Amino acid sequence: MKFRSLLSASVVLSLSATLAACSAEPPATAVAGNGVDASTATSAADFGGLDALVSAAQEEGELNVIALPEDWANYGAIITGFEDKYDITVNSANPNASSAEEIQAAENQAGQDTAPDVFDLGAAVALANTDKFAPYKVKTWDSIPEGNKDTEGLWVNNYTGIMSVGYDSSRIEEPKKLDDLLGEMYRGAVALNGDPTQAGAAFAAVGNISALSGGSVADFGAGIDWMQKLKDAGNFLTVDPTPATIASGETPVVFDWSFNNIAAASGKSDFKTTIIPGAAYVSFYNEAISNDAPHPAAARLWQEWIFSDEAQQLFLEGNSVPVRVDALKESGAVDQALLDGATFGTTSADWITPTVDDTDAANKLLTERWSALTK
Repeated sequence: MKFRSLLSASVVLSLSATLAACSAEPPATAVAGNGVDASTATSAADFGGLDALVSAAQEEGELNVIALPEDWANYGAIITGFEDKYDITVNSANPNASSAEEIQAAENQAGQDTAPDVFDLGAAVALANTDKFAPYKVKTWDSIPEGNKDTEGLWVNNYTGIMSVGYDSSRIEEPKKLDDLLGEMYRGAVALNGDPTQAGAAFAAVGNISALSGGSVADFGAGIDWMQKLKDAGNFLTVDPTPATIASGETPVVFDWSFNNIAAASGKSDFKTTIIPGAAYVSFYNEAISNDAPHPAAARLWQEWIFSDEAQQLFLEGNSVPVRVDALKESGAVDQALLDGATFGTTSADWITPTVDDTDAANKLLTERWSALTK
């Protein structure tokens, strides 16, 4: 599982480590065969249309992505689909990197041909690094809700999950309420997917716990207090969960995005996923193009691919909710069974998510209090 650093800006759905530090110099020019400077293009129209963008990207022949595990939100199929559709090689570096490490890799590799072309980031990191992004608006721009994109196209929400609890049903009973996890059955068993001061999934877990404990997405005090109770009960397991630790039974209970916990069942069939009754925590990740992309045309084509009907449906097949789900519903392109699975039986009426200000407030409190809890 991947430790994605800190989450996205908002939910607007009417759906109710570092790269290896060695490289040759980057390509001498970003100018495509038709004379377009791909690094400054803000839409496919700047290339003369999508077909011309495809040609320019195929001239480059490669795309560098980072922090995209194949089992995270169906990125394996999304990457393969891009390669097959456009005959462009995708170089995938450091799949388990955090969002913060994505930015660090871009800084360390600046000016080299192995630098990331594109990012997949949580909002706390994305909003702090907009000076590293190139503005771009995809052809499907108008069908992306206003609250899910930067007005200039510096970042765009791409997919979300539902915060859930995965559990080894061969050893552990399904928790019916949050405080069940404080019981003797869960001794030494309950893990977060990462450190909430660094990882988006863990941050969301504490946010969800806070809301279920009577707190809010802005004030994580209730969530941190509950985590202290979990620790005092001897139930907080500080091992970072991975598919291997889940398959081996080392991490029998995991707070994580629903798409991760559901995917973990492929390696352990009795690993089940549930949603704790109450407010369901939802958050989007963010797609962005590096303004230092060594393959600027391919980076822009990747953006077009991510927000196409085809790739958005691939997110859905990976049990994540794509940002353009309403447009897919309107066109009849959504499989309702897949949608029900991705939302895990929740509707927008059940969902909570932090605003940018909420995230800042929560980050400050976590910075002040989390290290003491984990000592």
